[in-house]
Amino acid sequence: MVQTRHMRPSEPPTQARDRTRLDRADERYPAWLGTIADPPAVLYCAGLIEPQDRQAVALVGARQATPYGLRVTETLARELSGAGFTIVSGLARGIDTAAHRAALEAGGRTIAVLGCGLDVDYPLGHARLREDIAGGGAVVTEYAPDTKPLAHHFPRRNRIISGLSLGVVVIEAAEDSGSLITARLALEQGREVFAVPGSIEAPLSRGPHGLLKQGAKLVETVDDIIEELLPQLECPLTPTLSLKGRGRNGEAPAKGIPRPRIGGEGKGEGESRTLHGFSVEERLVYAVMTREPLHLDDLTERSGLTPAAVSGILLGLELKGVARQLPGQRYYRAR
Repeated sequence: MVQTRHMRPSEPPTQARDRTRLDRADERYPAWLGTIADPPAVLYCAGLIEPQDRQAVALVGARQATPYGLRVTETLARELSGAGFTIVSGLARGIDTAAHRAALEAGGRTIAVLGCGLDVDYPLGHARLREDIAGGGAVVTEYAPDTKPLAHHFPRRNRIISGLSLGVVVIEAAEDSGSLITARLALEQGREVFAVPGSIEAPLSRGPHGLLKQGAKLVETVDDIIEELLPQLECPLTPTLSLKGRGRNGEAPAKGIPRPRIGGEGKGEGESRTLHGFSVEERLVYAVMTREPLHLDDLTERSGLTPAAVSGILLGLELKGVARQLPGQRYYRAR
């Protein structure tokens, strides 16, 4: 049974004065959404949809995401926001929540699409996040106030997620996931579809891997997304500066937007050469290693892979000369 509740006056998900009702004749209605086969007749909106939101990317995936999936989502959302894209998702737990929060933390814009009315607290406990999203983007739904989050609402909700976006990125999804419905709708709408690879042993990799077999574009870095979408942009991207990247007095960070490999920290040219020819999983495990020895269990937790997979990958990294093992199943970077 779906648990919901109406918000108390002291904790509304969004302030009433920020709410608008947009029909398709309203000039504020998202033009990009109006191009799909069955656009919503009405959008109830908390916050503001800006013209710049036409340059948006949807990040979707599993509710029960792994640490790896959450880490990838945060990296992609942060860097896409930094490059000037709006992040669209569905406010569900897991991947959706990570995408919204990372975009806000990066000082970017994000849009959450609901499968219920604006005044219904679903998922439970997300009221503060909804308030933050409305302040740095918009929370939208085609459902009138008081509408409960019924199961059949969410496939229809997904067409709005893809319809608001230039492309959809799927990060961890089971074979019957709603994220795959979003990807299928994106294809029908003429949007780009991207997928992030994962461990072949992980059930949540089956959805993205299935999309890759069908021709989705593989994502290893944010550049894989941006390069594909650049020809569709109507105007140059306006990079945003992350608040986390500013100094104590608000000074701007160093020039340039870092774009590390998924799941890891930024890498210099030397490290890129070190990892030339490595598989995605080898890059992932190497990215979570440090110069200080870490136990196999720590590397397993950080990578989100299985212990057996990490052990095999570490052996390969040792044979390639980039990792070393110490007694007690402890490993460190050799380069």
